[in-house]
Amino acid sequence: MTMNPQILLARRPKGAPVPGDFSLVETALPEPREGEVLVRHRFISLDPYQRGRMDDVKSYSAPVALGAVMECQAVGQVAASRDGRFKEGDWVLGGFGWQTYSARPAKALIPIDANEAPPSTALGVLGMPGLTAWVGLADIGEPKAGETVVVSAASGAVGQVVGQLAKIRGCRVVGIAGGPRKCEFVRDTLGFDATVDHRGDLDAQLDAACPDGIDVYWENVGGAVQAAVFPRLREFGRMVMCGVIAQYNTASGLAAHGAPPGPNLGPAVRKRLRIQGFIVSDTGWPRYPQFRAEMLGHMKAGRMQWREDVAHGLAAAPAAFIGMLEGRNFGKQVVALD
Repeated sequence: MTMNPQILLARRPKGAPVPGDFSLVETALPEPREGEVLVRHRFISLDPYQRGRMDDVKSYSAPVALGAVMECQAVGQVAASRDGRFKEGDWVLGGFGWQTYSARPAKALIPIDANEAPPSTALGVLGMPGLTAWVGLADIGEPKAGETVVVSAASGAVGQVVGQLAKIRGCRVVGIAGGPRKCEFVRDTLGFDATVDHRGDLDAQLDAACPDGIDVYWENVGGAVQAAVFPRLREFGRMVMCGVIAQYNTASGLAAHGAPPGPNLGPAVRKRLRIQGFIVSDTGWPRYPQFRAEMLGHMKAGRMQWREDVAHGLAAAPAAFIGMLEGRNFGKQVVALD
């Protein structure tokens, strides 16, 4: 193969992304330089944070430039190597972008054993989303046996791991998801103790599922869900701010569909609440080997389940990304470049 199909950011979205914000092009196959590896992407990762990269605003990472390849992590195989650490055929995590090939510094790649777990899991339960769950729950949530942990977007890439890790720690876990199928998966497959369908009466469902209040809330959504959960946090509760996907597509920062902004945070003082945001890259990646070993142990013992939503072909990435932001995905969203 001599050409490299890519998906570029054609224009910055106004609100929710649309197909015209992306363009599919072909460029010459990149040539790895000394110390680099040419990676043939097998799976690319679609994640909510990529929506923020499409806007030209100050953040913890630079935005994608207009006309540049859309950002993402990828898992793939070495197609050519100019570094002794890797040989052709090796599986690696760390390819980059919505494209078929990328040339990457060997030191930026993480070798993965495709015999330990399906390679695509390196983008989900064994990848950045799983590491996010593992780091945030341990460092900020600090759940204790017997406490009640509530997880929003519970069927998603991060949420499904958070809830199962909390169960392993002996907590009572309540998952918030959208629709009966996702709630059934969260309860019956992931093993959460109760579920709340955010399309229904949030207040009534939360009262029934959490009669004694909430000790830890994992925030993936924001908006109306956050507003309903916040008053139910107990004294010394912890609120782990991972994301607010309901607000990513709105210039005003309010939740989608006319939902109210976040709650009045005044009670945080009286209740001595801990509300903390974090970025997994701050402290997570140096701990990746420990995380992967622990998670593989849970998976082999049957304590960790996961679900992927797989789109096929690079051209499918924009529609899959748009659908993910609208909540149409079911599990960790990846694109198989087959």
